[in-house]
Amino acid sequence: MTKLLLVDDEAYAVEGIKAAVDWDRLGIAEVLTAYDIHQAKEIFDNEAPVDMMLCDIEMPHGSGLELLAWVRQHHPATESIFLTCHADFQYAKQAIQLGSFDYLLKPVPIPELENVIAKAIDKRKQESQKTEYSQYGQYWVQHQPLLIERFWLDILNRSIPPRPEAIRRAAEERNIPYADDMTFKPILIAVKRWHKSLSVRDEKILEYALRNSAEEQLLKQGRYGQLIPLNNGMQIAILSVDQGEDEKLQELKQYGDSFIRVCRQYFYCDLNVYVGEPVRTHELPAMVDRLQELNRNNVARDNKVLQLCGEEEPSQALPLEPEMQDWAVLIREGDGDKLTSEIVRYLENASHGPGMDAKRLYRFHQNFLQMAYSYLQSKGIQAQQLFEDDESLDMSLKAFHSVKDMIVWGSHVIAKSIDCVRSVERSESVVDRVAHFVAANLDKTLSREDIAKYVYLNPDYLDRMFKKKAGCSVTEFIFREKMAVAQRLLSNTRLPVHEIALQVGFTNFSHFSRMFKKHTNLNPLEFRNVMQAR
Repeated sequence: MTKLLLVDDEAYAVEGIKAAVDWDRLGIAEVLTAYDIHQAKEIFDNEAPVDMMLCDIEMPHGSGLELLAWVRQHHPATESIFLTCHADFQYAKQAIQLGSFDYLLKPVPIPELENVIAKAIDKRKQESQKTEYSQYGQYWVQHQPLLIERFWLDILNRSIPPRPEAIRRAAEERNIPYADDMTFKPILIAVKRWHKSLSVRDEKILEYALRNSAEEQLLKQGRYGQLIPLNNGMQIAILSVDQGEDEKLQELKQYGDSFIRVCRQYFYCDLNVYVGEPVRTHELPAMVDRLQELNRNNVARDNKVLQLCGEEEPSQALPLEPEMQDWAVLIREGDGDKLTSEIVRYLENASHGPGMDAKRLYRFHQNFLQMAYSYLQSKGIQAQQLFEDDESLDMSLKAFHSVKDMIVWGSHVIAKSIDCVRSVERSESVVDRVAHFVAANLDKTLSREDIAKYVYLNPDYLDRMFKKKAGCSVTEFIFREKMAVAQRLLSNTRLPVHEIALQVGFTNFSHFSRMFKKHTNLNPLEFRNVMQAR
C-alpha cells in the first residue's frame, strides 16, 4: 500500500486536505504530515520509503523546491506533486526540471487533486513493473544456462511429469524454447574409476574439465545439445536430432572413441559412453533409466562406446562357477600368489562371456567373502576388524562396480588374510605385540577385548594362545605390568601416589591402593617407605 507525505506550513490546509481526500479509494494506506523542510527530512529518514509527496512551494525555513532537490538526491523513487498560491512560470519550470509529477494552484478542487494523485500512483505502478521486468530480464540472461539445465534435470527426475502437456506447460512457465515434435538422443557418460588418488577438490576439477571436453566433442553432433550432471560421476548429454538423421549420427561412435581417448590421457580416468535411442522429450526419463541400468550391469567392459538398441539380450548363465573348494585349499596352504592368479583367470574369462553382470559379480563377491572369512575364523581372527580400515572399505565398495575392481579387492583380501594368519601362527610375535601395546598404553584402562581387537583375534582364542606361551591370561598380564611400573615409580621417584596411579591407568586412588596391597601385601606408602629405607 502507498505511503504519502503532506508538507505545508499552514496547519489548516494540511488538515483540510487530510479530511477531504478519499485516501482509501486511492489506495493510500498512511498519510504523514510535516510543517517545514526539517520535519519532512526527518520523516523521510525515519519512515522511509515514502512513495509520494504532496508539497507546498512557499514555506519558511526553506521552499518546497529545495526539499524536492534533496528528495531527488536521497529518495529518487518518491513521486512529488506541488501546490502553490502563485501561478509563477519560474516555479513551474523549476518543479518540472526537478522531476515533479504535477504543479497545481491553490485552492485546488478535491476531485482534481484526487485525479492527479491517482495518475501519479498509476505512474509509480508502471515504473515498478518496468523495473521488475528489467530485473527479471537481467536475471534470465545471467542465469539462463542454469535455468535450462534445471528444466532438463526436472524432466529426467520426473519432477515434471513425463507427459507432453506437462512438459510444454513447464517450458512456457520458465520461458524456455520448446517444441512437442523435438526428438532427442540421450548419451550417458559414466566414469568407472580414476587412475590416481584424488582429493574431493581435484576430483571436482577433473569432472569440470571432462564436462568441457564432452561439450566440445559430443554436443556439436546435434542441432541442440545440453549436458546435465547426475550423481556418482555420471553426466547425461541430450542431443536434438531430426527424424531420419540417425544414420548421420553413426559418426557419434567415432567422436565418442576420441572423447574416451582424451579423458584417459588427460583426465586420468576410465569411463564408458552409452548411446540411447532417439525419443521424444516425455520418453527421455525411461530411456535414461535404461542407460543407467546398462551401466550398472556393465562390469566387464571399460573405455567403450556402447549402443542401446531395441531390447537388451537376456543375461545367460556363466559356463562355470568358481571352484571355491579348491580355492579354500590354496588359502589354507598360504599360497596367495596361486590363488590370486586363479581369481584373475576366472574373472577375466567370465568377463569375456555374455553372462557377467552386476548380479553375478555380487554373487561372486559373497561366495569369495564367505570362503575368506571361514578361513580367518578357523584361525581365531576377527575378520570384520581386519578389514575395517578405510582402504579395505573403499576397495570393498568399488568391487561391485567392475571385474577390474573386484580383482583388486580380491587380491587385497588374500594378501592381508594370509599375512595376518602367518603373524598369528608365530605366537611369540603375538605375545610381543601384546606386550608392546600394553607398555604403550599403561595409562589407559585396558581390557582383554581391547588387546584382541589390536591383534585381530577372538578374545577367547587370544587368551588360550597367550596363556600357553606366557603362562598367564591377558588380563593378568595387564595387571602385572601395571603393578611392576607402579613399584618402580614408588621406589625411584618422589611422584605423589595419586599421580602414579594415573600413570598406570587407575583413576580411582582407593581402588589402586587396594589392588596394589593385594599384589604386594603393602599399601603404596608402606611399599615406598620400605624400598627407600634400604
